Amino acid sequence: MERRLAAIVCADVAGYSRMMSADEEGTHAAFKAHRSAIYPIILNHGGRLVKNTGDGFLLEFPSVVGAVESAIAMQGLMAERNQNLPVDRAMQFRLGVHMGDVIADEDEVFGDGVNIAVRLEAVAAPGGVAVSAKAYTEASKHLSVPLVDAGSHRFKNIDETVDVWTWEPDGSNTRARQPRGAADLPSQYRTAIVGVLPFANLSDGADEYFSDGLTEDLIHALSLQSFYRVLSRNSTFAFKGKNLSARLIARETDATYLIQGSVRRSGSKIRVTAELIAPEKGEQLWTGRYDRNMGDLFALQDEITTDLSAALAPEIYRAEASAPARSSSADLTAWDRFLRGLSHYYRQTKPDFEAAIACFREAMALDPTLAIARSYLGTILVQGVQYGWIKSTRQLWAEAMGLAESSVRLDPRSSFAFSILAYVHAMEGDYEAALGAAKRAVELNPYDMGACGVLGFCHLVVGEHRQAIELFSMAVQKGTSDPRYQWAALNAFSHYSLRQYDASLSWAREALYLNSTHLQVLAVRAAALAQMGRTEDAAKAAEVLLSSFPGLTVERHLRNFRWKNPADIAHYREGLVKAGVPSTKLTLVASNSQLKSNC
Repeated sequence: MERRLAAIVCADVAGYSRMMSADEEGTHAAFKAHRSAIYPIILNHGGRLVKNTGDGFLLEFPSVVGAVESAIAMQGLMAERNQNLPVDRAMQFRLGVHMGDVIADEDEVFGDGVNIAVRLEAVAAPGGVAVSAKAYTEASKHLSVPLVDAGSHRFKNIDETVDVWTWEPDGSNTRARQPRGAADLPSQYRTAIVGVLPFANLSDGADEYFSDGLTEDLIHALSLQSFYRVLSRNSTFAFKGKNLSARLIARETDATYLIQGSVRRSGSKIRVTAELIAPEKGEQLWTGRYDRNMGDLFALQDEITTDLSAALAPEIYRAEASAPARSSSADLTAWDRFLRGLSHYYRQTKPDFEAAIACFREAMALDPTLAIARSYLGTILVQGVQYGWIKSTRQLWAEAMGLAESSVRLDPRSSFAFSILAYVHAMEGDYEAALGAAKRAVELNPYDMGACGVLGFCHLVVGEHRQAIELFSMAVQKGTSDPRYQWAALNAFSHYSLRQYDASLSWAREALYLNSTHLQVLAVRAAALAQMGRTEDAAKAAEVLLSSFPGLTVERHLRNFRWKNPADIAHYREGLVKAGVPSTKLTLVASNSQLKSNC
């Protein structure tokens, strides 16, 4: 055992017994959800959980400032979580904070330092914080919110009176009521929260393991994304078999989106259905059905998990992009700026690209550690060049590389960050680095079809087109709605390089449905038509290309193509020239006689 000075926070729930008598399971689930929500705040202030106490918990902090700031931040977050709940379901903590000598025995702490914190918790108002004078004296000069002198108190089994200072959410000072509102919380607290409910087994009980296993695998697959948070298995399996509305479950778990589904078997066939819902509005955002033949159940489970993850992840991105800001327009956070940029990016127009770039830059300025804003900005710069909307310069490519590298440093578990790094390396002609980054992206998240497709792009630039097409096709089949990845355009190039011009034209047509002025797709379409001997159609295609991008030449266009195989470049150049795209810019010089006649 050892003695040490520590700051102790004790918490319990006001009216917990009453709430338990009315609804045991619902109250317990809500308490666990709230406790999970505030846990990052505890960690961010250097605290640790000593123990749970049924209706509360005990925390230890090395700094009394961290303890008091954490307590106030927790109550601010709880006020937000309770804001839209009925009075009888709002759960309010009372928090007591004291600094003193404690006895540490393994992970437990004992002594008057703990006992006083426990007594202070009883003094605190529901939703408020009570701080001993000793703790307040040490912390007050570092606090950004005022506390109120609540006088002296005598506590049971404590010899001396304790002077108490309190903070309450209903105080006269606005900052005291909400010391750390939604606009001030770190961005990771405000990302979307996704809950995967246990898939219902509609067959006999023998298939229960398959539906549960599928749910667990999907939780794991979705959790590998860094864009949103995914509730743990324990959080959602608590609702298995309970006839509760999605809205109630979302409020108990704080989920922004819920995924629910069913598994049904008939003979040798199995059907899995799933839907993504926004529970507060009751909207069905996506639905899917997968029919498969029974075989190796583990392989089948993995296949369906991959399909579900690939389909759901971009739909969550899309839903968040169209969601309203979670802060007021006058005080947008870095995350809100990022989401606003994302909403412009999904519209895929030149003005929206420009607006998205501005928003992503603002998000980075507000929070330089927001890796995903850097990843998206790098993506949009590269795509803008490929679309012909942004001028290709050495400065742009240097910035794109810097964004990709910093994204990986800031979020080394993000498959998206490694994907954009691989893409930029490939565009710059650094083939080994590109393949290494792409393989790392796939290792981090084998369910990320974007990472698989970027690996295909690396095969494209080194001339391995059949492998590229295989990966592009898989990405298209499993995840078609994400504009970060232009699989149709890339397929058009790989098929062209294999001299499969009909297929190249089909993919080009598909890409132009989404963006009718895509520079690179217009170019490869003209080249493919020319190689097929369709001279008139090729000329018309070249005319469309040049009318959209006056001044374009073959050599200028090919500056952005650093394919490893010179034969691939030569073959593409040949098709462009055959179609009538000028090789170099022509400069007309008038003769002396013409100059004289015009005078």
